Amino acid sequence: MRAEAQSLVDDIKQSVGLLRRHLDVDSATRRLAELTAKAEDPAFWNDPDAAQKLMRERNELESRLMGLQQLEHNLEEGIGLVELGEAEGDADFEEEGLTTLRRLRKDSEALQIQAMLSGEADGNDAYLEVHSGAGGTESCDWARMLYRMYSRWGERRKFKVEVVEETDGDEAGIKSATILLKGENAYGWLKTESGVHRLVRISPFDSNARRHTSFASVWVYPVVDDKIDVDINESDCRIDVYRASGAGGQHVNKTESAVRITHIPTGIVVACQQERSQHKNRAQAWAMLRARIYEMELKKREEKANADAASKTDIGWGHQIRSYVLQPYQMVKDLRTGVTSGTPGDVLDGDLDAFMEASLAQRLTGRKVEVEDVE
Repeated sequence: MRAEAQSLVDDIKQSVGLLRRHLDVDSATRRLAELTAKAEDPAFWNDPDAAQKLMRERNELESRLMGLQQLEHNLEEGIGLVELGEAEGDADFEEEGLTTLRRLRKDSEALQIQAMLSGEADGNDAYLEVHSGAGGTESCDWARMLYRMYSRWGERRKFKVEVVEETDGDEAGIKSATILLKGENAYGWLKTESGVHRLVRISPFDSNARRHTSFASVWVYPVVDDKIDVDINESDCRIDVYRASGAGGQHVNKTESAVRITHIPTGIVVACQQERSQHKNRAQAWAMLRARIYEMELKKREEKANADAASKTDIGWGHQIRSYVLQPYQMVKDLRTGVTSGTPGDVLDGDLDAFMEASLAQRLTGRKVEVEDVE
């Protein structure tokens, strides 16, 4: 088999292996049979809500199993066409086989992305928090750059981006900000972005033009709806109201409309100042708190070696998930996957898909990646 065909076959087989492991075909097949048997019970629809939930699970399982089986079947056909063309010296057969394999590689990549975004809350909208870390004004400016980067990424995907909370830095940038990204699979795409991000550049705030290293942290958590039950005891919470800062007009800045809720048992703090009404900000803050606690529970179900553990550590050296170097050379490197870009300007303008896809794929494989720092 010639080089192009072999490369295509190897790529597709690798995807098939990843998909089979992620789906756990034997368990999925047993579960599908179990759900099908339940659906055939005459009493199945006595509880419509429970029945619809099980049917959604059944249909999703069936779709994923059939997609994988079809991919494997088509791969065998494509290989057969290429081998037949080579054996018979028939260029048309061989090219037909290559065309099939090229299409299958695209199909397998689409199935991989579907598998990567099949988590419990992946389809939900997402909150994204940015907090400045070690570095004073430098890190506040870096936090502002990250805030813009994720906003631009959301806009590129046609997501609706809403500012929930923003606290200005003392001299420049922001101390913290929270944005809400609304769109298909927003949380699924963003969930591996939680962690510490490191910037190396010549400081625009240093009159001696020295190189500075700054840190800021990002935390992503899913929006939860009324169908997801999150139990919060209000007596465990402290609620503070205060005047909003930043843009928003005279009313926002002169009345105590902003709301901060602290969940004492976990130490989780959320804040909202986007609305003129304290009542609306309070409702939004409660929704954010429910989302944070739900996200915490999701994390408990995942492996402890999850890369998101970095987001729970200090914002400083040794805890970063990605480095953005602007001087003395230009490079962005993800320290978990090794993915790099030589155009940090594009990355900071929201070109993040390659980094996200690689980190999601790493979750799919379950492989740990050797972490190297970028000097």
